[in-house]
Amino acid sequence: MATHVDADAQGAEPWVTLVWNDPINLMNYVAYVFESYFGYSERKAHRLMLQVHEDGNAVVSTGGREKVEMDVRAMHSFGLWATMQRSGD
Repeated sequence: MATHVDADAQGAEPWVTLVWNDPINLMNYVAYVFESYFGYSERKAHRLMLQVHEDGNAVVSTGGREKVEMDVRAMHSFGLWATMQRSGD
């Protein structure tokens, strides 16, 4: 009898949440979102915010597909531009 096993459960590469730079949100607001939603320290949130601002995007979370989908929806609810992709893509 064959059983279906989720690829994420088999150790496949996790998914990542990318937050993208946008012309609307202030940098301190983006850092606030990272602190309040993800629970990141002020230092980590500031570092990620600068990466978004300077490099155009930053990986802000990793995990299984469902978790990352939830994180992307949360970023959208805060008004941030966010997408998801497999890690390593």
